[in-house]
Amino acid sequence: MKHKVVHIINPFMAPSTSDLAYAQPITFETIRRAKEKAEGFIDIEVLAACFEEDEKIVPPFIKKTSFLKRSVLDQQDFHQKIKLPLIADILAKAFHESDAEFILYSNIDISLYPDFYLKLNELLNEGHDAIIINRKRIAPLYTQIEDLDKIFQQAGKPHPGFDCFVFHRSLFEKMVLENICIGVPFIEITFSQNLFHLSNKFKLVKSGDYTFHIGMEIFKNRAPKEYFNYNRGEFRKAIKKLDPYLKSKNLPFSNLLLPIRIIRWGLHPCIPIKLALKLEWRKWFGGK
Repeated sequence: MKHKVVHIINPFMAPSTSDLAYAQPITFETIRRAKEKAEGFIDIEVLAACFEEDEKIVPPFIKKTSFLKRSVLDQQDFHQKIKLPLIADILAKAFHESDAEFILYSNIDISLYPDFYLKLNELLNEGHDAIIINRKRIAPLYTQIEDLDKIFQQAGKPHPGFDCFVFHRSLFEKMVLENICIGVPFIEITFSQNLFHLSNKFKLVKSGDYTFHIGMEIFKNRAPKEYFNYNRGEFRKAIKKLDPYLKSKNLPFSNLLLPIRIIRWGLHPCIPIKLALKLEWRKWFGGK
């Protein structure tokens, strides 16, 4: 079956000193190649949701949505001003400006292997309404588009965090994302908890040649602590509203033996151990 997917990203004019200055062009090119290879097998629409001042960075083959209007700076007074968009606003552009059956969001520093969309169509044919795909970490030996064939040949290493999300459009209006901004911790946790608990058939793809990131770091926070604290507060608001849907059986690794799944939850950056233990207690003993 041939599915229609809208892949939305958030390009921006990164400073020349940032690793995103070389990561974004590689992301763009890998999307272009993967889309071209998948033509005829899956219907892929690529959209860029960005602020007006960032539109020049968007390559011609990617369609621009209407400009983003709000940022995290409209939500709170920060000492250091960083104009970061809200994930709910980005996803809303995909929902309202495309009729695609599935919405795909990936971070702007996440690149695709050539067969990505083909493999995604196979996963969707299994009946999943939500999928999270883990990336590979690739050593920054090559950082130019001309080096892509060499990059594709690198073995890489797994990464536990989440940065590529796919979900059926029917889930969007159920999602509780509050005013979480991108580029700061807690976006991945908030996004993933929504998909864990609101979907009917969730799939976590932990390995394979799907996506990659140039850089071997496990965790990288570019934003000041005040933004970390802000997103943490928005995450807590979201989880409180999602509470009626939260069940430990929906979490990854819930099929493992109790001691093993607790360890896996505790080690995973997107599964808060306090929340997991609370849900496990609720399962066995009831109550809140």
